[in-house]
Amino acid sequence: MTELEALDREISGLKELLRVAWKDLANPSLTPFERREARNQINQYSTEMRRYLKALEEKRRGSRKSPQEQLGGRSIPKFRLLSDGA
Repeated sequence: MTELEALDREISGLKELLRVAWKDLANPSLTPFERREARNQINQYSTEMRRYLKALEEKRRGSRKSPQEQLGGRSIPKFRLLSDGA
């Protein structure tokens, strides 16, 4: 499994945890303490998801380097087509 796939799995798992936490928060029979705990979980999962999304974005951006970055900073040769005068 590649690192991008692992990040995708973590993000999917966090999405599911957030979905369940929001569903739990909507339960009218929760005590104030349980509501506070549900909100704390939502904040924690959201923070983790932001961290994973940022890491995923950086990995994807790193895999799509410009041609000059791929050459290690060397310049790209410029070619011209010359006609034979006809």
